[in-house]
Amino acid sequence: MFLNGKRALVTGSTSGIGLAIARALRAEGATLVLNGFGPGELIDELCGELGASHVDADLTSAAGAEKLMAAAGEVDVLVNNAGMQFVSPVEDFPVAKWEAIINLNLSSAFHTSRLAVPYMKQAGWGRIINVASAHSLVASPYKAAYVAAKHGIAGLTKVLALELAEAGITANCISPGYVWTPLVENQIPDTMAARGLTREQVMRDVLLAKQPTKKFVAVEEVAAMAVFLCGEAAQNINGANMSIDGGWTAE
Repeated sequence: MFLNGKRALVTGSTSGIGLAIARALRAEGATLVLNGFGPGELIDELCGELGASHVDADLTSAAGAEKLMAAAGEVDVLVNNAGMQFVSPVEDFPVAKWEAIINLNLSSAFHTSRLAVPYMKQAGWGRIINVASAHSLVASPYKAAYVAAKHGIAGLTKVLALELAEAGITANCISPGYVWTPLVENQIPDTMAARGLTREQVMRDVLLAKQPTKKFVAVEEVAAMAVFLCGEAAQNINGANMSIDGGWTAE
């Protein structure tokens, strides 16, 4: 377990991709700090399962990110995963939704990184992993805030990589395509009703239309990449955008 003695913070880690990453880091010996929303019983259960602590902080504000980092303490591995989505034509896009998505999906990663870096520099080792999206590389209609934020995450990652390269710290991002999570699964019945399609048609022709493999990415695949980026074999992978999208962005 090569992460014994390392402390890892994963934002948005009470479900989906973030939880899978937290479990994978724990399996390699990391001590975990979780962050995310959910029923108290669920959070208590996850903390017990993973031997983790949990910080309830709203990352749509700088103050929330500062609260998180103060409570988390010194972290060796920072995974910025928290995010949200909203779909609308640009002329109708609610300003409040734009600001919330930019704050959570992009600005929170800036704030957690700036606060994590001093300790990482002191330790001479650190890993910053930003969970981006295929939308960090390509765009889709009606997702102005999400696409802007994910493109921004890719750029922020490159800047961090360049600034921190000589300090023993790497910064990379992972860009999944459609990942099979409860959030995605719960969209299927409404789409079936709205478009008059079967479950299989929604999955193949709507959700997976742009993924050439016609397969969802598994959360465990994203988690495995995060673990790899923490290891010695990845010490010279820096500033990279690692696509896990079934070939979506190869076009």
